[in-house]
Amino acid sequence: MSIDLETAAKVAKLARIRVEEAALPALAQEFNTILGFIEQLNAVDVEGVEPMTSVTPMRLKRRADVVTDGNRQAEILSNAPDAREGFFAVPKVVE
Repeated sequence: MSIDLETAAKVAKLARIRVEEAALPALAQEFNTILGFIEQLNAVDVEGVEPMTSVTPMRLKRRADVVTDGNRQAEILSNAPDAREGFFAVPKVVE
């Protein structure tokens, strides 16, 4: 697959990146280099290879999935510019 200047400009627009007209050929070349690398990766046979979470064999630490209130209300409200009765106080925005 090859990326032309028009496609590079469209991708830049979709990504909301301003690219000058003179820089489009370099951007298209970068995209083509990336796509070439992806094609190389697709050529690798990974049949039967287990997914890894790390390069060293280790198990991920697990914790109990327990819902708590965090017990940190005072710490959290200490950051608020205005807190009243255990809640954030905000100005009225709807009349």
